[in-house]
Amino acid sequence: MRGTFRPGVRAGLPFAVAGGLLATSFGVLARDVGMPAWAAVLMSAIVFAGSAQIAALTILGAGGGLGAALGAAALMNSRFLPMGVAFAPSLPGGPLARAAQGQTVVDVSLVVARDGQGGYDRGLLFGSSAIQYLTWVSGTAAGAIAGSLIGDPEALGLDAIYPAFFLALMIGELRGGRAKGVAVAGALIALALVPLTPPGVPVLAASLATLIGLVRRESETP
Repeated sequence: MRGTFRPGVRAGLPFAVAGGLLATSFGVLARDVGMPAWAAVLMSAIVFAGSAQIAALTILGAGGGLGAALGAAALMNSRFLPMGVAFAPSLPGGPLARAAQGQTVVDVSLVVARDGQGGYDRGLLFGSSAIQYLTWVSGTAAGAIAGSLIGDPEALGLDAIYPAFFLALMIGELRGGRAKGVAVAGALIALALVPLTPPGVPVLAASLATLIGLVRRESETP
């Protein structure tokens, strides 16, 4: 693991830079909806999930209650359940040790950590997550504390960072033929649900398309 931690940091650095800019935007928006700077930083330090945090912040900014915001954040983060199941066989130790190590799983890191043999390298995952965590928390602090100097995040184009972030991940995954089919299925599900369901639900429903790839892989495994 020690031999792959630094390569993991290097692999995660470009995404960490983008994540830091997104976190700065989050910090600015948190200030605008009346969230204290310390609360925004604490949220980033504990939750460490851009989609969940922004969803919760959007609901609070629109006048929604804390329960609705927490519910939306929990729904957005439910994708980590199948991700944790996928990563678990690559972790040593008992249930508690694996659960502790699983806290480092984030979207980018799970992609970076693939070992090409159906498993995941812990060092790559830990290194990639460490640099992203650092820039996420520090970026939130910068936005929340110095937001008045940064200005409107939309005017600066910071609101485009998040979709660009996941587009970069998707491009890497589309190299496989099976991944292309899953991406198309997920896009169709999301487009169908956008006008009918609350924000966040289309993304969660679209993630079910990943089951297509999982079922196919299992059926092809000798």
